[in-house]
Amino acid sequence: MINLNSTITLIGTRLSKVGNEFIFYGPTPECENCKLKNTCNNLEIGRRYRIVSVRNEQVHACALHDTGVYAVDVIPAPTIALVKSEMAFNGSKIVYEPPDCDEVDCPEYDRCHPEGLKIGDKYTIVEVLKEESLKCMKGYSMRAVVLK
Repeated sequence: MINLNSTITLIGTRLSKVGNEFIFYGPTPECENCKLKNTCNNLEIGRRYRIVSVRNEQVHACALHDTGVYAVDVIPAPTIALVKSEMAFNGSKIVYEPPDCDEVDCPEYDRCHPEGLKIGDKYTIVEVLKEESLKCMKGYSMRAVVLK
């Protein structure tokens, strides 16, 4: 079933499974002369996407994927992130700002600075997760949420 809010793109046949998520890093030099590059490279660089359907009627040749690529429908994927507790309400809209933190050894650093979110972009908190004992090395009060 095709999602009306989805985007059609191309992805390697081995990776093209419904539910798989990926971050689009942009075109590679091998893409430069490809006749399908506009379909492959039509996503926003740095964003996380989820495959919602695979259109595997035809395998297309690809210089990067040895078994070719399929057309797939993707949507922006929800992302788990830590936000300040006072912002963590279901349904609220926020402008994403990671905490001012350089503690890269912190076990929560990756969730405070998740890949695929862009600073200054607007997101909706679709769920506040019920996690306990988040230990912030800077002492911030943080909550885990799902952003979309």
